[in-house]
Amino acid sequence: MWTSGRMSNAKSWLGLGMSLYFWGLMDLTTTVLSGTPTPPGELEALLSDKPQSHLRTKRSWVWNQFFVLEEYTGTDPLYVGKLHSDMDRGDGSIKYILSGEGAGVVFTIDDTTGDIHAIQRLDREERAQYTLRAQALDRRTGRPMEPESEFIIKIQDINDNEPKFLDGPYVATVPEMSPVGTSVIQVTATDADDPTYGNSARVVYSILQGQPYFSVDSKTEHYQMSVLESAPVSSTVGRVFAKDLDEGINAEMKYTIVDGDGADAFDINTDPNFQVGIITVKKPLSFESKKSYTLKVEGANPHLEMRFLNLGPFQDITTVHISVEDVDEPPVFEPGFYFVEVPEDVAIGTTIQIISAKDPDVTNNSIRYSIDRSSDPGRFFYVDITTGALMTARPLDREEFAWHNITVLAMEMNNPSQVGSVSVTIKVLDVNDNAPEFPRFYEAFVCENAKAGQLIQTVSAVDQDDPHNGQHFHYSLAPEAANNPNFTVRDNQDNTARILTRRSGFRQQEQSVFYLPILIADNGQPVLSSTGTLTIQVCSCDDDGHVLSCSPEAYMLPVSLSRGALIAILACIFVLLVLVLLILSMRRHQKQPYIIDDEENIHENIVRYDDEGGGEEDTEAFDIAAMWNPREAQAGGAPKSRQDMLPEIESLSRYVPQTCAVNSTVHSYVLAKLYEADMDLWAPPFDSLQTYMFEGDGSVAGSLSSLQSATSDSEQSFDFLTDWGPRFRKLAELYGASEGPAPLW
Repeated sequence: MWTSGRMSNAKSWLGLGMSLYFWGLMDLTTTVLSGTPTPPGELEALLSDKPQSHLRTKRSWVWNQFFVLEEYTGTDPLYVGKLHSDMDRGDGSIKYILSGEGAGVVFTIDDTTGDIHAIQRLDREERAQYTLRAQALDRRTGRPMEPESEFIIKIQDINDNEPKFLDGPYVATVPEMSPVGTSVIQVTATDADDPTYGNSARVVYSILQGQPYFSVDSKTEHYQMSVLESAPVSSTVGRVFAKDLDEGINAEMKYTIVDGDGADAFDINTDPNFQVGIITVKKPLSFESKKSYTLKVEGANPHLEMRFLNLGPFQDITTVHISVEDVDEPPVFEPGFYFVEVPEDVAIGTTIQIISAKDPDVTNNSIRYSIDRSSDPGRFFYVDITTGALMTARPLDREEFAWHNITVLAMEMNNPSQVGSVSVTIKVLDVNDNAPEFPRFYEAFVCENAKAGQLIQTVSAVDQDDPHNGQHFHYSLAPEAANNPNFTVRDNQDNTARILTRRSGFRQQEQSVFYLPILIADNGQPVLSSTGTLTIQVCSCDDDGHVLSCSPEAYMLPVSLSRGALIAILACIFVLLVLVLLILSMRRHQKQPYIIDDEENIHENIVRYDDEGGGEEDTEAFDIAAMWNPREAQAGGAPKSRQDMLPEIESLSRYVPQTCAVNSTVHSYVLAKLYEADMDLWAPPFDSLQTYMFEGDGSVAGSLSSLQSATSDSEQSFDFLTDWGPRFRKLAELYGASEGPAPLW
């Protein structure tokens, strides 16, 4: 909602009976502060097209701003406010420290209670606010208990300054016979009090001498507007209006910013329908950088008649004060983008970059850091929540992921809805961690009529690494084949090698396939190598070297062998097979002797037979030896482990190191152990580990099982249970142990 106030001394044009003066259109909030009256009826048509007034939400009290009245004249120190840490338990262990503007001179703090007092008289016109810093320390150790925070003490205005005409005395002239309403001069009075608080700085004009010939507009000509620092560019701040009594084209107005410190931050445009000046945001604003601006706005008639130029000027100037209001802004990263290079063999938990963000607001809230997990699904990185240290959480592999693009988030601790973000691009640098190898399976052939020194194959290699100077491979026979009499390797010095014969006279009947191990080494640091195998077949070739056959010739039966002889041989083989099968069948049907093997212990098996069909599947045998008391089983000799089952829970000793490296940080240690546990598919869940202390092997109580008991319950004495302490007292009573004096523990 916009209201208006009439300008004090309007200028008019002689002979035309017209006056030109400004109407102020201000925010409703400013109206409440300054007491500006409602607009006159002549602007109702203008205001009917005004934008909807926005509703302000009620602000809760914030600790980081204190207010104190100026010109306090009391004898006791003036109470300003109180600082308090959530960690203060009221036992005096917290010590409050005050620093910054006026600390110790103008303001003091009780280091135990946090109460702040002013010890000097304050003058808002001399200084409107003080910026101080507070810190809470452990009184015993001096260690900070809270991050250092900044707060403001604002001095509230009282009406202790009178308006002054800084440009006086004024001298003005007016032509005789000038019509009533002619503007004679514009005078401006200023008040040093706060114009945004109450009516202390509101100036009212009146004439003490000179009536009834002259009069003055009692109201000021100044506009007071406000705008949020988050207002986007081109958004409307407010409107100004210069009234012209002419009509039509003669009443058209053009508005221009002619001076002031806000000329580069704001712009003004003319609304052709209502002839008002619309002030808009020209560039982004920042409450922390500049809290207020002043504009000198000129309203002028663009259409002038030359014959009336001597009656001018056809323009007027007003002053516009614009206050920038603070808005809680999200944290801002400095710089706004990070590029990090890290070698792929970096250890888990190594800090690769410190990410930094700060709250741009005056409150300077604490920041908490995290990683947007959608940008790091593999969880390769971790960021410290308080320091912003970016660390590796998993091993990096350039051959798998050469680049990582993650997003780090910064959140205000006091307002989690305020979240800033920054992109971090991580380039994984190559290290020589891959050995060269053959790109495919190499299979060559050599002719039986090959000569010594003949080329049979050219081989090459590949390496997943990417050194700066390029790849360079070295080829040679593997050490176990260094003295190979059949083949040799010649390095071509271009990452390829030739395989040559060292002799002639190859024969398929002697050896049809050769396997040649070739050593391939790279030029990295350290040098890595692998062994590839070249398969060489011996083939029969023609005189031109074309392969005829690479399979050994089949041995053929002599032609002289008749068909009858062949049938006789097969018949003999058949008879022999029948005899063998008959002998095996007879042995199978022989009865077993009813002699018990001394090595068999028939008492160690419990056999259960199911009466309802199913054959052998209905019979289940159990090894009763597995149920023996472990101590009795081990008494006869060396201890034996159970062979029919495996322990369900393994010891955690292999997951917990015996010693921790002195130089490693806690973060590095935890991240490394976390990765080790994640990668071990056989690791037990730590939250299911249980300990049983009072029964079984290893317990002082032994086994309470009745299996293998040599005597019955009536012959068993349980008096020894009373010696096992209070944990077994109830058991001793149930088994009828003799009552005796109560134990002392």
